[in-house]
Amino acid sequence: MATAVETKPVVGLSRPPREGFRVVTAAVATLVPVVLLLIVATLVAQAMPAIKQFGLGFLSGTDWNPVTDSFGALPAIFGTVATSFVSLALALPVGVAVAVVLAEPGHTRIRGIVGTGVELLAAIPSVVYGIWALYVLGPWSYEHLEVPIADHATFITWLSSPAVRSLFNAGLVLAVMVLPTLTAISRDVIKAVPRGMKENAVALGATWWETTWRVILPSARAGIFGATILALGRALGETIAVTMIIGNAFVIPHSIFQPAYTLSSVIANEFTEATGTIYPAALVELGLVLILVTLAVNIIALLLVHSTSREARLTA
Repeated sequence: MATAVETKPVVGLSRPPREGFRVVTAAVATLVPVVLLLIVATLVAQAMPAIKQFGLGFLSGTDWNPVTDSFGALPAIFGTVATSFVSLALALPVGVAVAVVLAEPGHTRIRGIVGTGVELLAAIPSVVYGIWALYVLGPWSYEHLEVPIADHATFITWLSSPAVRSLFNAGLVLAVMVLPTLTAISRDVIKAVPRGMKENAVALGATWWETTWRVILPSARAGIFGATILALGRALGETIAVTMIIGNAFVIPHSIFQPAYTLSSVIANEFTEATGTIYPAALVELGLVLILVTLAVNIIALLLVHSTSREARLTA
């Protein structure tokens, strides 16, 4: 006849209080939005002179003249968004392709070399990227990409007037900078795809390419989209590297090969020279606009990720 074995608690070990742990984690989690609100409130207070003088016209204004205290943010907003989306258009195919290779169980040597190289890209400081873009990437892109494209696509106005320091080259260096983030997260998402789905596709006679294109990537699209948004956030806030290569012209360019400006570049270049009341307030308001642009992009991204995830669940 079996007898119940009495278990005794181990001496010296105690279970942590659950309620205390919940309170601590809730407090830490609440601290993040509180800090964000404090930052926004500080920026609003510092930018209040410019907000009162320009109102919503600050977002649509195209003039930036410290002498006459005439300021508008539209060219900088355009440059920020344009460089970020150019970088994503260039980095997304490469990042996903590298992620697919790194997620494959075979080719251990290739995975080690490629994975190490991509991870090392994240360790390079922004100023080094800027110097490399200014002296190496920019001239190479001007000679081998911008000039040939402009010569053969003369009928497309937004591919004309090439320059070494341009919006396109800023997007190109940003693509290299966001590649580690995009690749690392996409790799983890692709690895998380159930192995049975891959094996079923192969058992039905699908090739590696068909399995990747029709099974793995559709299953991982929500996560890849999330990785893309994180990379977009990284690109929106980049400062030094973009400042060194974009050309710093406060205009809305008619071509992606022309110089432009970004919100963070304007702040980095002019904040130490700002005098008076309106000029510094206008620069602080640019920082506030940058936060609002990033927040708007993230909210739209979350909605799209939720929609994509729901469609994936319905089709599964």
